[in-house]
Amino acid sequence: MPSATEAHHHRSSTKIAHKPFKSRHATKGFIKELSKGKIDRHEKGSRKTPHQQVMSKLDRRNQAKQLRQTKHQQNVRSTSVFAGQNGAPRIVVVVPLCADCDATMAIRQLSRSEDEHADMLVEGPRRVNVERFKQTLQYVPVGNDLVSVMNACRVADFVILLLSPEQEAGEHGEQLIRAIEGQGISNVLTMVQNLHIIQPQKKQSHIVASLKSYINHFFPDQDKVSSLDSDRECANVSRSLCTTTPKGVVWREDRSWMLVENVNWPEAEDRVEGEGEVVITGVVRGKGMKADRLVQVGDWGRFQIEKITDATLPTAKKRKADEMAMEAEATGGKVLETPDEDQDDLDELAPYDETMEDVEEMPMSEAPSQKKGILLDDHHYYSDENNIMPPPPKKFPKGTSSYQAAWFLGDMSDDDSSDSEEEPPIEEEGDIPMDPQDEPSTTNNERDPTEATPSEYPAESEAFNDPSLADDARELEAYRASRKTTAAEDREFPDEIELHPSALARERLARYRGLRSFKTSTWDTSYDKPYEPTDYDRLLTIPDYRAARKSAVREALVGGIAPGTRVNIHLRNVPLSLRSPTSQNQNEILTATSLLRHEQKRSVTHCTITLPSTSPSPLASKTRLLVQIGARRFLANPLFSQTGNTPNDVHKYLRFIHPGQTAVASFIAPVTWGSVPVLYFTLPPSSPSSSSPSPYPHLLAPGTHLPPSPTFTLAKRIILTGHPYKIHRNTVTIRHMFFNAGDVQHFAALRLFTKRGRRGVIRESLGTHGYFKAGFDGGVGMLDSVGVELFKRVWPRGAGGWMGGMGVEEVEEGVEGEEVEVVMGDE
Repeated sequence: MPSATEAHHHRSSTKIAHKPFKSRHATKGFIKELSKGKIDRHEKGSRKTPHQQVMSKLDRRNQAKQLRQTKHQQNVRSTSVFAGQNGAPRIVVVVPLCADCDATMAIRQLSRSEDEHADMLVEGPRRVNVERFKQTLQYVPVGNDLVSVMNACRVADFVILLLSPEQEAGEHGEQLIRAIEGQGISNVLTMVQNLHIIQPQKKQSHIVASLKSYINHFFPDQDKVSSLDSDRECANVSRSLCTTTPKGVVWREDRSWMLVENVNWPEAEDRVEGEGEVVITGVVRGKGMKADRLVQVGDWGRFQIEKITDATLPTAKKRKADEMAMEAEATGGKVLETPDEDQDDLDELAPYDETMEDVEEMPMSEAPSQKKGILLDDHHYYSDENNIMPPPPKKFPKGTSSYQAAWFLGDMSDDDSSDSEEEPPIEEEGDIPMDPQDEPSTTNNERDPTEATPSEYPAESEAFNDPSLADDARELEAYRASRKTTAAEDREFPDEIELHPSALARERLARYRGLRSFKTSTWDTSYDKPYEPTDYDRLLTIPDYRAARKSAVREALVGGIAPGTRVNIHLRNVPLSLRSPTSQNQNEILTATSLLRHEQKRSVTHCTITLPSTSPSPLASKTRLLVQIGARRFLANPLFSQTGNTPNDVHKYLRFIHPGQTAVASFIAPVTWGSVPVLYFTLPPSSPSSSSPSPYPHLLAPGTHLPPSPTFTLAKRIILTGHPYKIHRNTVTIRHMFFNAGDVQHFAALRLFTKRGRRGVIRESLGTHGYFKAGFDGGVGMLDSVGVELFKRVWPRGAGGWMGGMGVEEVEEGVEGEEVEVVMGDE
């Protein structure tokens, strides 16, 4: 019998589930659930009812069909250059990453099933006709030379990376991968060579898995590592090479380019001086090749085109492609295109005209040494009409108005004033040290100090006694020695400098100016005119970079020799000194890239640079680097600056780039259109006595090309620091910043700041040793440092060409690095 305290409940069979809500129209929540956050591109901007927004089954099928057709048209357009009997060959570069890998043997194993002559070892590039897929593969083997590998991979449709089952790729192999990946790479395949030497056989799968994990660190889309010892896997790789559509490289496809197959020099072989006409042979790729544009040939430089002739291979069945290529070179072809009056010239700078001559004849801006005050923004304070600092403020009785103060002739300080209520000033820094926590706090009622404000110092402090020169020098040496011990740990003042006590700051820092706000203050360019490098105003200036880039890129879309055509390009005025045993070597990888309009003109080039966090040491500005921008390489001494955009286009100069930091590198070089990848290399020592670990350039950092701009103002900052000597409330006597009264008067308009965020101004000079009185917006401690910022404009240096280890100096005259302003302890 149930207890009386048991709760009463109904049976489960009596619970009735209500019907769900039904609606004839789709609700907003139902439509949102169907869309799953997706946005229909075709219906964007059209207002439809909720029922019409739900795509029907027929519409979905139609949309999928249109996407398939569009994708198919893109694939046909991209592969049409390889179609036909005279189609362009697919360029396959084989890169060995390990010391025991052989690229020539790998090519022999890959082409064994397609070419009956595959057992013959052929050095250099090799063409293989694949009859099964009606395609032609051009294998290009490379060695361990970093420059040759980059040249070959820059024009490759496919890159095959060879790994070893026994040896690791090492540091040099990783350098090769990062270099070809940084400049832009198309399709990548990975293969392992000599896998059969791993015994027992069951260990081979573990080796392949380990190699796949290694290569996925650089190329995550690699899903398989094939073996060259397996004929079946080699056949699969050959089928992929013949049927896969190369994805290409964006910046490369905007231009016309080619892999040079042969170079014909003038007949006089003993002639090594002067200039002559050189003919290069290759298949046009990318955009159409135009005779009016300049051609960049490897590291030789840029040249004008005399004419372009046909070099189509003769059609013959069952004949080797290499033999047909030799016959085509022996027989001359018809002229396909010649340049007209619109051909680009080789001038890098704008020509002199009457306008420029008039500008040069104009009087230069007044030299800063003629001014008696520092330039702050766009005005010289305390100069001309205000040639001296305002007189020290007078002391008046409490309650004296400004009208009454005009009737007093001298100091009338009230002796009976409540001086006893005020805190006594701190005389020496060693007597009463002030802890940071004992500093007076700033209230909201305190105002920011302005120039020439009345002093709050007691009247007896106006009679300032200069310390002896020996004592002052000893204290200065002790102060700087204490700061040097903490300079390595404290990076709050990276631009701090120290002047010699006998140096005049107004002469030593004559080119410097002050700025109220680094990002918003106006930078007076007329002040920098006397120091502007020679021919700086002749550099290319682009008012609208985006429109100019679109115009240059669109111009390359129309006209020219169609891609896939094998041509002979006759280059005009090529230096015959380039003819060397290395240049005649058939194994040398030589490429040619057509430049867009205006890409031969020089301007101030800006590129980002990101120093890897694994770099062992910081990188200093003006370091000699090899810079690769697209298809061109330059020897440059770039100046580094902070990244970001500022309203006044002023950017802070950086003396060093620390590991993991990103900066902007600036130098004078030819213009390059688009966001082209940039690579920075350090060159090996040229001295034969130096023991360099590698004879090749060492990859330092990657980057990206930015829009060029000569108006880009690169401002170098320095900080002069001083030390509190006496403190009374918000008024402080500063020493060790200047060392004579003239410098105090010259820099009196500058704003002061402290290490802990206080702001202040110079009020008056004290004595003759550079001591001065300053007012701040809050309390300043004895352990604090007082600084003042100065800026000057620095000019980028010119970059020269690079020819395989020999730099061709093309530095602009007058483009000089800034002199070192610091006598003691700077940089």
